Amino acid sequence: MYNVVIPDRASKDLEKIDKKTQKIILLKIKEYSSNPFRYSIRLTDTRIGEYKFRIGKYRVIFDIDGENLVVLRIGHRKNIYKNI
Repeated sequence: MYNVVIPDRASKDLEKIDKKTQKIILLKIKEYSSNPFRYSIRLTDTRIGEYKFRIGKYRVIFDIDGENLVVLRIGHRKNIYKNI
């Protein structure tokens, strides 16, 4: 199991989402951290991160750093890739 690290930027992204969806996203991130490569998709454009989780209409962009799963961005699928 990887340690989940959520820096300030991803935390701010999460705060913009309604509370019910926040809980679902956090539960899924915790669940997926046991074997992230099984649930993730590698990004072709790695400027914002290496991997993504698809959680409903939301995307969680993250990197693996040793034993840490570092969440970089969390956002709706329409908007998450526009800030490149």
